[in-house]
Amino acid sequence: MATPKRQVGRYEKSTAAGEVISAFIPEPLPPALKLSAALQGRVRLAEQKLSRLGLAGEMVPSLEWFIYAFVRKEAVVSSQIEGTQASLVDLLAYEAGAPVGEEASDVEEVSNYLAALAYARQQLRSEKGLPLSTRLLNEAHRRLMKGVRGASKQPGELRRSQNWIGGTRPSNAVFVPPPPHKLGGLLSDLEKYIHRDDDLPPLVRAALVHVQFETIHPYLDGNGRIGRLLITLLLEHWKLLSEPLLYLSLFFKRHRAEYYRLLNAVRLEGDWEAWVSFFLEGISTIADEAAATARDLFVLVNKDRARILSASNASVMAARLLDQLPRHPIVTIPAVVKLLDTTKPTAAKAVGVLDQLGILQETTGRRRDRTFRYTGYLERLRAGTELEDS
Repeated sequence: MATPKRQVGRYEKSTAAGEVISAFIPEPLPPALKLSAALQGRVRLAEQKLSRLGLAGEMVPSLEWFIYAFVRKEAVVSSQIEGTQASLVDLLAYEAGAPVGEEASDVEEVSNYLAALAYARQQLRSEKGLPLSTRLLNEAHRRLMKGVRGASKQPGELRRSQNWIGGTRPSNAVFVPPPPHKLGGLLSDLEKYIHRDDDLPPLVRAALVHVQFETIHPYLDGNGRIGRLLITLLLEHWKLLSEPLLYLSLFFKRHRAEYYRLLNAVRLEGDWEAWVSFFLEGISTIADEAAATARDLFVLVNKDRARILSASNASVMAARLLDQLPRHPIVTIPAVVKLLDTTKPTAAKAVGVLDQLGILQETTGRRRDRTFRYTGYLERLRAGTELEDS
C-alpha cells in the first residue's frame, strides 16, 4: 500500500533565465517518518553489515591499503555519476605520473574530490578544526571545484542565483530548488539537526540529511558530490565507521535512475520510507562487498608475497616493492626509485622480478617510459568503476 502524501515543503515563486517558476522549500528535518517492522529490520541489518566491515578493516594488518583504495573508488564513482569520464585506473595512473590522455581534466576532478574529503576529515578530527557545518562543506566545495569544470561557478560559496535540475529550461525542469535567499536558513536548520539528539537511528538520519542537502542544492555545481561526501562524513561523525571504507556511490551508480526517482519522490510525494529503504539496502549491499573485497585483496597480497619469497631470483627489494603496491598499484621505474629510495638499476631489477612472476604487468608495450600494473589487485578493486558500466 502506497504511503499517503504528506506535507514536505512549500513552493515560492522565483525567477530563473527570465521565467517565473515555483521553487521548492523543504520543511526542516525530521519528517514524520514511519519506521515499520520491515524498515527496522533493514536498519538492524545495515548496522550489522557496517559493523562487520569495520571489523574486517581492523583485522587486517594494513588498514591504510583499504582506506587508500576504497576512498579512491568512492571518489571515482561519485564523479562518474556526475558525468566524468575517468576510471579508477586513470586516477591511479595519474597519481603514478603515468600518461592519462584525454581524461586528464576529468581525473583532476576526481583528485579534487580526494582533496575535499581529506580536508573535511582532517578538520573533523582536529581539536581546532571546523565542525560538521555549512562552513566545512563550503571549504570542501572550494577544494572540489578548484581549477576544473565549475571553477567559475562560485567555488566555496552558496549560490546567489536560482538554479534548476533537469529539463532544457526552468519552465520544464524536473525540480527547482529553493531560491538563494532561503539557503542560509535551510542550511542552518540542517546543521542543527545533524548536531542535536534524535530518536531515529543514525543510518536513517544520514539518509534524511542526504536528501535534504540535495533538495536544498546550495551550490551552482558539485552538489551531488558534496552530498555524497556528506554521507561519508556523517558515518564517521556518528561513529558508525571509524574510517571511510564504504563506497556507497557504487550502489547509487548501479541504480542511478532509481536513486534520482526516489530523491524526487520525497519532494513530490513525501515518500521518505521508500528512500530510506533504498538507502539502507545500499549500505548493506556495499558494506558486504567492501568486506569481501578487503579479504580478497589481503589474501592476494599474502599469496604473492609467498611466491616472491620462494622464487629463485627473490630479493629484499622485490619484497619491499610488493609491500608498496597496494597503495601504488600502477608504477613506473622512476616512481619505484622514489618508493624504495634506491637506484634506477635496483628498482628496475625489483620490477623485473615481479614482472617475471606475473605479479606486475607492463601495459605500454614500449621499451622506455614503461608503466606496470599490479593487475590481480586492480581487477578486484576496480569492479564497478569501469566506464562501460556508467
